[in-house]
Amino acid sequence: MGQQTVLHIRFDLPPGHDPALLERLRRLLEDFTPCVQMLEPDSAVLDLTGSLRFWQRDARGITELIQLRALALYGVRSGAGAAPNRMLAAMACALTPPGRRTVIDDSPEAITAFLRPRPVRQLPGVGAKAAATLAEYGLHTVGDVADVPQLTLQRLLGARAGRTLHERAQGRDTTIVDPTPTPASISTEHRFARDELDPAQHRRALLALADDLGARLRGSGQVATGLTCTVHYADSSATRRSRTLPEATLRTVLLARTAYAVYDSLGLQRARVRSIALRADALQPADRATRQLTLDASDDKPLEIEAVADRARARYGHQVIYPAALAISSPPPSARQWNRGGRPEDAHGRRAT
Repeated sequence: MGQQTVLHIRFDLPPGHDPALLERLRRLLEDFTPCVQMLEPDSAVLDLTGSLRFWQRDARGITELIQLRALALYGVRSGAGAAPNRMLAAMACALTPPGRRTVIDDSPEAITAFLRPRPVRQLPGVGAKAAATLAEYGLHTVGDVADVPQLTLQRLLGARAGRTLHERAQGRDTTIVDPTPTPASISTEHRFARDELDPAQHRRALLALADDLGARLRGSGQVATGLTCTVHYADSSATRRSRTLPEATLRTVLLARTAYAVYDSLGLQRARVRSIALRADALQPADRATRQLTLDASDDKPLEIEAVADRARARYGHQVIYPAALAISSPPPSARQWNRGGRPEDAHGRRAT
């Protein structure tokens, strides 16, 4: 009972759900342990180490109880992963569909059996570039990487990245569950009408999401310092990637550029995508942010366009104007589809810029 037990749970929230629903789920989780860290837009991490003895259940039993209560009280299904540390719990959860749970026992044999067959891309922090480098040397699975000396990985990827990858391939992670409220963030999501294979449609959704986030940031006088992209697939699995922005920003152009970079790092090939969520992280007042100086006058044009668009939206509604790229082949996603926090807008009378 002295070993750490971490639960990562992802709620299958209904489209357009009441924003208060996530707060109710948080309180439900805190009935089991005070050590709960919420992860927008739909997940939470719990340290159950001190709770197992109190509830007289093992990790699987307490996970089943939490999922049952969420379903019975709020009609919310969930997928969950329980493991000896945060990394393993997150990986297990990402592979688990709603209504199911994956539990990794705290033993070297169980950890090895779970990790070694996994593609190396499933390890947190391994992007397309690192995976391609490893593949050049025949390292395709976590087991392949685990068998390579740390010094070799450091020569391939750099000192810090190689050391971190070596630790993670062995199943080691010392990240704690921090119940301290995370820095303020806002999120928005687009759910496709059907499982979408076309990368061009994925990028259209990302642009719509970035446009929404940018408008909301400017409207609230805030800037974001990070961006998180979550992609949900047809098999109910999900991938989440975060990136620190080059500078704190409220500009749609920079948000979209970063969103594209994060998406490209996933290296998706004919992936059947069900939904994409974008989250602006670590918000702060805009007057505290600094903007990098540039000698390129063309950088000012997008800012001027944004200012005009913001004034039009403030007067006529968010959907009255949108990026021209979203007008190709079909109207852009409506606020009902992708703006969790906004009011659904009329789909008529909109003009592209």
